Parts: sequence; C-alpha cells; structure tokens
Amino acid sequence: MKKIIGFIALMLLISCSNDDAEMVAVDNPEIALNIPADFPEVNSFVSLNKPTKYGVALGEKLFSDKRFSADNTISCSSCHIQANAFADHNAQAIGIDGRVGLRNTPSIQNLIFMQFYNWDGSKLQLENQPLVPIITHEEMDSSILEVIGKIENDVTYKELFRKTFGDENITPERIYKSIAQFEYSLISANSKYDKVKRNEGDSFTIEEAKGYETFQQKCASCHSTELFTDQSFRNIGFPVNTNSNEAGRARVTGLPADFMSFRVPTLRNIEYTAPYGSFGQFPTLKSVLDYFDNGVLEADNLDPIFKNNGNRIPLTEEEKTNLIAFMKTLSDKEFVK
Repeated sequence: MKKIIGFIALMLLISCSNDDAEMVAVDNPEIALNIPADFPEVNSFVSLNKPTKYGVALGEKLFSDKRFSADNTISCSSCHIQANAFADHNAQAIGIDGRVGLRNTPSIQNLIFMQFYNWDGSKLQLENQPLVPIITHEEMDSSILEVIGKIENDVTYKELFRKTFGDENITPERIYKSIAQFEYSLISANSKYDKVKRNEGDSFTIEEAKGYETFQQKCASCHSTELFTDQSFRNIGFPVNTNSNEAGRARVTGLPADFMSFRVPTLRNIEYTAPYGSFGQFPTLKSVLDYFDNGVLEADNLDPIFKNNGNRIPLTEEEKTNLIAFMKTLSDKEFVK
C-alpha cells in the first residue's frame, strides 16, 4: 500500500512540474487542418504547438485585441487585414501615433509550412515572432507584461485560457503559443489555380494558360513549390531602402553576401497585397514586371538569375499581361472573405 501511495505522490509531482506544452485541457481537441498533399512539410516546431479548438479561438481574439499597443489603438489585425490576405495597402507598416515602420507588412498565409519568418528570416519559430511588433517602437511600443496587466482580469480571456491550457493563468508563453496556433490555421489552397490542378471543372483562359507558361520559364526557379516561394533569400536589385537600419538578411547573418537580400515572397493572393517589395517600392504588379524588364540595380551579390542575364528578366508587353492574369488565378477568394 505504501508503495502505491508513494507512486501516486510521485506522479502528482511529475504532473505539477510539466510545462504549458503538457497543460492542455482534455476537452480541447486538435483541429483538423486542410493540408494539401502536394504542399511542403510543415515547420518542425508545429508538433510542439498543434492548433486546438480553443487555442485557435484564443489566438484569434488576442490577434484582434488593440490593448496589445501602448495606447490601445493597434492590434495585429490592424496591419494584417484578412481582405488583403492578412497584409495591408501601406508601403510600410504604420504603428501607433502614425509611426512608419521599416518594412512593408507581409501577408500571413500558409505560415505553417514556412521555415523562416519576417522579411529577413530573423525568426525560425512562429511562437517567437509575436513579441517583435509588441515591443517595436514603430509598431505597438508596449511590453508583454503591460499587455498581460491589461487583460488578466478579463473574464472572457480567463475562460479561454482555462479551456486551452487547463487553468486561467495568463503567461507570455501561452499568449505566443495561442497566436501562433491561430496563424498556423490560416491555410490558403483554394484558388482557381488549385481548382484547375485538382480537375474540379475550372480551366485557365488563353491568357492565364500563356501566363502560366511564361511563369514556368521565367519565374518558377524562385517562386517554386505550391507555396510559390522557395523560401530563399535573394538580392534581386530592387530600389534600396536607405534607412540605416536596413540591411536585409545581413541584419541577421552579418554577412556582406546577404546585404539587401530578402525572403522570396509567396505569389499566392498577390492580387490583394499591393504595394510590393520589402518597403512597398512598387504600387502594382505591372510596375514590378516593368522594372524587371528594364533592368534592376547592380550589386555585388545580385542574384545570378539577373546578373547572368544583363541584370534583367526580358518580358514583352503581352507576356506581362499574361503573367498578371496567371498570378490572379492564385487568388483565394474564400480565404480573404
């Protein structure tokens, strides 16, 4: 009997010492994600924080809470707007008091498959990303402890934290995990392109089909996989952001070879995410293609695709029109509703 009592006591001690990863309420099931078979593997960290029914609901509520900013005017959803594929139409992100950020707001879609986050790939784990806008002066200019102080007595939050993690304790780690769970659930894979590929009755127009052909010839080496990005970092000779804080991927690696290199953006839902470029250099898709055609800026680390081809990707006006028509087939209308 003493051995049994001792074993039970040991189990209770072990249970009490488990971290948040183990404290998931038994009535909080994992949600079924629609992950297409031909998409890349999910980020390895997802297995440590799988999206759950209440975790996603909590994350969505946190994502839209303006109390995350110092003056209670800016939430994550203020810049990441669903109608814009969770981006916005500003050249550079706008924070509290109209402060202008360093870079263009990236879209939030298919993050569960990404291996790097932010334009410079500074984060490898999505759970480590939410703190960045909270503490950045040009964005929310707050702190996670200040945020917790604002929401810790909110009855709705207490209930959601209990349903998600097993008790009402609000911690930074739980906030980050919940937001990440919501973002992991944002999968876009139901565009016209996807329906054509799945033989669901849709078919490309002549322009779209020609655009797809041009895309495969001149764009697919960078915008590859079903994410339409190879997730690499490249300097493609875009006009340079002269802000002294900007160095692209070199901000992370410290390597001159990475200067002004940025993560190749996905082309999914590109129709909704203008302006384009790391700091919104281009107002339209046509202006991007015109720039490629006319010639990009020279740089020692200019991507070989340009450097070996006279610093340009030659395109006829017809090819540009057709390419844009094809890129619009990547628009997922249900995703942006």
